[in-house]
Amino acid sequence: MKTHFDIEKIIKDGKINNELDLERAQIADRKLRLLAKEDSSFVSIRKKLRDIIEEYETRVWSKDNISYEKIKESEIAELIAEKEREFLLKRKTLIKDKLKSFNLTQEQLGLILGHRSKTYMSELINGISPFSLKDIIIMNRLLKIDILHLLPIFLSKNDQIKVKSAVIQLKNPKIKLTKEDLEFA
Repeated sequence: MKTHFDIEKIIKDGKINNELDLERAQIADRKLRLLAKEDSSFVSIRKKLRDIIEEYETRVWSKDNISYEKIKESEIAELIAEKEREFLLKRKTLIKDKLKSFNLTQEQLGLILGHRSKTYMSELINGISPFSLKDIIIMNRLLKIDILHLLPIFLSKNDQIKVKSAVIQLKNPKIKLTKEDLEFA
């Protein structure tokens, strides 16, 4: 289930495929700008990402290609990406506060999780790269952080549509979904 931006995949593929990934890329770009001030290894990643963003905008948002549907898709993507950004910021703050309360550094957490790279740990904490499920379980148990604060529990728009369609096809009156059950948390 892809519920947030995977910068490594975007850079490897060399392109953005949809509005949601564009919004996510723009948020990641802003984070990378700040991280690059502290660690120059982020400069080249940011440059590659900015080039990919520019290519997408040139390809998809030409004068001849703008429609009401495209604008609506962009607005929805912006709302989803902002909610994700808020979740990631809260998670980052919670993790840092817990590390502080346990007198641990981000680097020490990386050692516990099996991540040797300080840069990669920074990407994880800042939401640029996703934590693995194993990482989340370890932080839940070690730092005593509620799993719901570590794991994004929302569905992508495509997954929402698939689940809703499947439930409708089942025609089982015991299984009912409200809009809130599927919406972005």
